[in-house]
Amino acid sequence: MAVITSHTLNGTDGTHAGGITVTLSRLGQVNEIIFTTVMDDGGRLEQEIAPNQIDPDATYELVFETGSFWKQRNISGAMPQIVLRFLMLDQKGKYHMPVILNPNSYTVWMSS
Repeated sequence: MAVITSHTLNGTDGTHAGGITVTLSRLGQVNEIIFTTVMDDGGRLEQEIAPNQIDPDATYELVFETGSFWKQRNISGAMPQIVLRFLMLDQKGKYHMPVILNPNSYTVWMSS
């Protein structure tokens, strides 16, 4: 099993950014949704991916639905989603993508 993890932080005040809906898709002629889930109250995501759902030649897309997070805080912004595209070369790998989000920008990095 591969594992996708993330931690989202609210860059405006340094708090955890929880309750954000996240979807992982494998991109192709027909995009295939692998999972849709909601990050916990601490802004954490941990999701196992079965080896048969991983194609080392495919591009994957992780979408964070941030628009409602900002709307609940009465903060307007021009970025309703954060979209990360990446490869999963190892069917047993750990793919950790933390995100610091702001209404009009974000910072992300990838580690294992």
